[in-house]
Amino acid sequence: MKETTRPTPKIALALAGGGPLGAIYEIGALCALQESLKGIDLTRLQHYVGVSAGGFIAAGLANGITPRQLFSLFIEDRKRQTEAFDPAWLLRPAFSEFFSRSLLLPQLLLQGAWHGALGRKSFMRTLERLSPCLPTGIFSNAQIDVEITRLFSRHGRTNDFRQLKSHLTLVATHLDSSKAVSFGRPGWDHVPISKAIQASAALPGLFPPVEIDGQHFVDGALTKTMHAAIALDEGVDLMLCVNPLVPFDASVATHTAQGATPWAAPEPIPHIADGGLPAVLSQTFRSLIHSRLLLGIKGYEQTYPNTDIVLFEPNHRDPELYLANTFSYSQRRQLAEHAYQQTRQALRARQTHLANKLAYHGITLDHAALDDVQRHLCAPKRSPARIGQALTKLHNLMDNLNQVVQAAEPQADPSW
Repeated sequence: MKETTRPTPKIALALAGGGPLGAIYEIGALCALQESLKGIDLTRLQHYVGVSAGGFIAAGLANGITPRQLFSLFIEDRKRQTEAFDPAWLLRPAFSEFFSRSLLLPQLLLQGAWHGALGRKSFMRTLERLSPCLPTGIFSNAQIDVEITRLFSRHGRTNDFRQLKSHLTLVATHLDSSKAVSFGRPGWDHVPISKAIQASAALPGLFPPVEIDGQHFVDGALTKTMHAAIALDEGVDLMLCVNPLVPFDASVATHTAQGATPWAAPEPIPHIADGGLPAVLSQTFRSLIHSRLLLGIKGYEQTYPNTDIVLFEPNHRDPELYLANTFSYSQRRQLAEHAYQQTRQALRARQTHLANKLAYHGITLDHAALDDVQRHLCAPKRSPARIGQALTKLHNLMDNLNQVVQAAEPQADPSW
């Protein structure tokens, strides 16, 4: 009897947004996944879905740029790079927006004064008439289009969705209708990948809306956090999801694990309110998008029962990513290393459950790579303490024993 071979599994990857910090986390996590999982090539998947900062990473992978190469392009020392993506481009003031809006001011002032003099409008209503002259964004992200165009013009890469070997979808929000638009899908695949990335990352208030074909688009995370359903609707066997932003749990004063990140200072986690308004707003934003993500994942599991969905995200009690300065080159390297090591730690801690799920799709954990304490994205400042390594191994052992016990109980299904 002739033995039948199982068809190659269809695997998709969905990357959520999160600004420069999100991109750094995703690159570090993807480097860990590529090195730790056998039987998968992250540059040769069936479908890539990217939102906001995740769009740049997804487009890079779809163009054959490996996670390690993305680390070199986005995070490594700029002095040694002939091509690189610099987050500092996002801090350039939107001068063209300021200028175009200022041209409206004389006419609006005249109209306001006229209506005010006639007593036909209240003072506050008169001030409201000046709102069209306010800029729609503080900074310009137009350089994204320029630099990504240059990056994807290299040999073997493309800035055209239609020329990619894999499916790539970059999601933005149509400002006038508040509906999600899938760049790369039929009807929107003529838009350059670089322009779609710029539109998907145009966070309202921070960056002006991006005009494409006479219409305006803003950040794709306004409607959904992940947009993984775009790939799920086409039928995939395994859906890998990476979400870089989670709410920070500061309810228990803990210390950064010395063994996990050699350069991390053992400082207690502060209260959110200690950071003032920016910290409170950041926590609020993270909580909103993460709760929406969890609801979406649960919905995906019910709607697509034949697809295995695996979510990777940071530890909620990890202060490293929450208190980061992503525009510091040295700290960006440290954060990428931290994400890399934390993802490796998560794979070790949950290997019992995860190995069973991935094995069905021909993917196995590379235990030699996971257990190699010498593996790094960039060289640490000091070697991990032996006691830290011992505690980490003990923690992994307890986690896996707990998974075995739970697997023996009815309805036990550990999740990410």
